[in-house]
Amino acid sequence: MATICLTREFEFEMAHALEGYDGLCRHIHGHSYKLFVTVSGTPIDDPQNPKYGMVMDFGELKAIVNRLVVERYDHALVLRRTEQHCALLEHVREKWERVYLVDYQPTCEQMIARWAPMIAAELPEGVRLVEVKLYETAKSHATWRAQDNPL
Repeated sequence: MATICLTREFEFEMAHALEGYDGLCRHIHGHSYKLFVTVSGTPIDDPQNPKYGMVMDFGELKAIVNRLVVERYDHALVLRRTEQHCALLEHVREKWERVYLVDYQPTCEQMIARWAPMIAAELPEGVRLVEVKLYETAKSHATWRAQDNPL
């Protein structure tokens, strides 16, 4: 049976700032992100299985990515963990709870490099993560590919 790829699209709003960056992105700003997650596998070949003919239920993929990425980061502010940001966070968290400090620069590239292994680990047996693509704007995106990144 043929190997088939499935892709599910997700959307969320998130703000970030790039600490130490030499342009406007050093300031807090937001994006309407589009995330595309592609998996592959062989369709289930058991007519008795309720998922017969599917590589994976799109609803299951949606649940995994929503839990790991969208529900956490939608309408959040993400900053790189620095001494200055830690002090700022103490005051900000009194009013807003969806502010996260991360141990990396929160760029498209760095975010998908961390999300991909988390998503891959949650996939059902026989289904593998092929690609994660994150659009920061309509014209700018980063792509993680399994062929270039052994898990």
